Amino acid sequence: MVLLNDVSDRLALEDSEERRVFSQVTWQQYEALLADLGEKSPYRVHFLDGDLEIVAPSRLHESGKTRIGDLLLIYFLETNTEYFPMGSTTLRRPERQAGGEPDESYCIGLDKEFSDLAIEVIVTSGSINRLELYRRLGVREVWFWQSGRLAIYHRREDTQFAATAGYEPIARSELLPDLDMELLTRCLQNPNPLAAARAFRQGLQ
Repeated sequence: MVLLNDVSDRLALEDSEERRVFSQVTWQQYEALLADLGEKSPYRVHFLDGDLEIVAPSRLHESGKTRIGDLLLIYFLETNTEYFPMGSTTLRRPERQAGGEPDESYCIGLDKEFSDLAIEVIVTSGSINRLELYRRLGVREVWFWQSGRLAIYHRREDTQFAATAGYEPIARSELLPDLDMELLTRCLQNPNPLAAARAFRQGLQ
């Protein structure tokens, strides 16, 4: 197995996103890596059943997640929605062998230990199963922004959606039912962030 303390030498922070997955990693090694990287690490680290994924986000990745966060802030303010931003807080459940760092995450209504909503910007594929990861972490809703489209998944208690780790693909958020997802998508597709924010705020009024 590749030595985890060498990982910083193996990942380059270039504009093209870099992703590495290591197998047969123990929970203790995962925790040690997080401690080594520190709170201000530029990497996103995910762990599931001994598979460790480390992502060095590209500029495109970071731009996408920041713009989603900016527009959601406008939504929360304009609609007077109680929210608690958790950003890329590391969520860990050792008893479930799961740990991860969403691109953006939020508690809605009440502040909690684990977020209600996790948002992932997907630039490169081939990662560990994010829906299974977030199911084990108890996240109720997961959004994926990929290739200019939003995919929304809400966790269900039954086994009907085994192929998507117990999450149902839905068209509108159940956590934020009044949010116009088509408006949000159009504004995220706008290459000008300021114009997108103005159009989004106007669309909410």
